[in-house]
Amino acid sequence: MVSDEGQRTRCVGGIAHDSRGRLLLIKRGKPPGQGRWSLPGGRVEQGESDERAVERELLEETGLSVIVGHLIGSVSFPAPVGVFDIHDYSCQAIGGTLRPGDDAADAAWVDAETFATLERLNLLTDGLAATLTSWNARPR
Repeated sequence: MVSDEGQRTRCVGGIAHDSRGRLLLIKRGKPPGQGRWSLPGGRVEQGESDERAVERELLEETGLSVIVGHLIGSVSFPAPVGVFDIHDYSCQAIGGTLRPGDDAADAAWVDAETFATLERLNLLTDGLAATLTSWNARPR
């Protein structure tokens, strides 16, 4: 019998702050984390660079075009099969109109007070607040 524990799925996410320090979040419309708020992102497609995947995922999920910056950090989470390896990049929104799309049920620029409320009510995906805190990437 072959174990699925070794299967790793490369994923990306975008960490974007606006000029007011608010953080771009999406409300997940599908598992994992359905109904909870998270960074926009998703799977890297075959032959796709991380940068291109971040651009595509943010456009699909938020309606915004972005410039992708440096890698801020990486995390791994259990997946239905194997592990999701998620690489989160800094982003700057340069166009488009904020609206939820693809598998996002909602999209919003979230300020520090709203983020703290989502955290207190357990409406953020698992580990998001702690990870963003360790990367100094929470809303300001």
